[in-house]
Amino acid sequence: MAPPGGRPVRTSRYRAFLDGLAAHPWLIGDTKTPGRKLARRVRVLTLVAILAANLVGIAVVVAFAVVVLPKPDGVSGTSAVPVNLALGGAYVLFALVSGVIWGRRLVETGPNGLRAWLEPDLRPTAAQRLRVLRAPLRIMFVQMVLWGLATLLFAGVNVIYSWLLALGVGMTVALGGITTSSAAYVLAELALRPVASRALAAGPVDRRFVPGVALRWFLAWALGTGAAIVGLVAVGIVALTSVSIDEQTLAITVVVLGSTALGFGALVGALAAYATVHPIASIRRGLERVGEGDFEVEVAVWDSTEMGLLQSGFNEMAAGLRERERIRDIFGRQVGREAARQALAVEDPQLGGELCEVAVLFVDVVGSTQLAASRDPRQVVTLLNEFFAEVVEAVDEQGGWVNKFEGDAALAVFGAPTPLPNRAAAALAAARDLDARLRQRVQGLSAAIGVASGTVVAGHVGAESRFEYTVIGDPVNEAARLTELAKEQPRRVLAAGTTVAVGGEEAAHWQLGESVTVRGRSQPTQLGTLRDGAE
Repeated sequence: MAPPGGRPVRTSRYRAFLDGLAAHPWLIGDTKTPGRKLARRVRVLTLVAILAANLVGIAVVVAFAVVVLPKPDGVSGTSAVPVNLALGGAYVLFALVSGVIWGRRLVETGPNGLRAWLEPDLRPTAAQRLRVLRAPLRIMFVQMVLWGLATLLFAGVNVIYSWLLALGVGMTVALGGITTSSAAYVLAELALRPVASRALAAGPVDRRFVPGVALRWFLAWALGTGAAIVGLVAVGIVALTSVSIDEQTLAITVVVLGSTALGFGALVGALAAYATVHPIASIRRGLERVGEGDFEVEVAVWDSTEMGLLQSGFNEMAAGLRERERIRDIFGRQVGREAARQALAVEDPQLGGELCEVAVLFVDVVGSTQLAASRDPRQVVTLLNEFFAEVVEAVDEQGGWVNKFEGDAALAVFGAPTPLPNRAAAALAAARDLDARLRQRVQGLSAAIGVASGTVVAGHVGAESRFEYTVIGDPVNEAARLTELAKEQPRRVLAAGTTVAVGGEEAAHWQLGESVTVRGRSQPTQLGTLRDGAE
């Protein structure tokens, strides 16, 4: 079932889903949140991310050491197990404490750290923004160093008992290091998104040595699939030695590693997919709003990868569209909507024009010199704006457009640039309506109106570097001269008889009178005036 607009209900639900997906204040932060509060929140999230990553790595090591890794013969009766357990417990405590302290120092302290700009709510510099984007990589580096040292330490201790045991334990710890480092990067990136959003909102960033989507997905693969494959390789290496592996042990190994690859890989893949789809969803919703005509839309920029560049690019595009619409609006107001639309439709406008049939209305203020001399200039401008507002409204209602304002006069055209079949009737109706409007609504000002029709040249006039769309021809001159004569008439509205003759039903409001030869023309013009009572 479709709503009144005709669009399916599922579309609105889909948009609601996109809105919810594209804007999670709890995850990307709120720009209005105080910096000190945001810093505390990110500090807690980062701590949780580091601890969670290490717990995942420890779980992987324990599972592989107990269930998967084959034990060389002759090791069971030695002190290898208690020594490894004691050393493991001590090193885990050391690694967790040092990893948190070292990671926070790399991210928070120093002139470019978070504390320098986030807590006092300052605008971050380019170097400070770059530090934020590199923060997940720094945290991953810390975990790689700590787990690399653990690999060397445990391999060195176990070589005393057996080189095969040292190889197996070393590869198991290295496997935990790969898992922890990858998880630390993915989780730290999510934890630091609120700060990344605020940093990227301050301006663009030089992306040298900033990880992208490719690294994010590679780490997701390493965490979800690569680790399990490394485990299989370790078992294979041990099996190639003198250690015998029975079918049950091999089956358990395959089941554990396969389950890990499937379950953990799906989870990490989902996190990586979410981290990539989340910014895309915000851009998608923004594009929908732009398509609906909302050019004020702006998406938050929080992703440190190429997705963040897309978010920034969308905002730049939206800003360009807003500027274009603003220019289009101002252009349309200055030259008229129809003229602006025609000018924008032509890819390479040329000087010159074409012959067309139009009706012309010319209106001029009576006594403008005295008006300007007797009033404050600001009052004159206010009065003229009221006058021109009525002119524009009266002309627009009849399908014409005001071609230009000339001081205290205006030229309106009916039939160009868009053809108008009843152009003469429209111009006569606009003149009659405008006369009534000015007498009723604009006090302290009187204007004369002249209407004529005929053939003109409509097109661009001027120079290649500066031109305007206008109409030139005898009807324009005739309408201007009729306006001069109308200043001496009681109703101050005159139309050419030829225009009244083709005015259709509108001609009933006019009457024809004498013929005069107006200034600049050799042919006489029969004058048409409004009948008594015509409004």
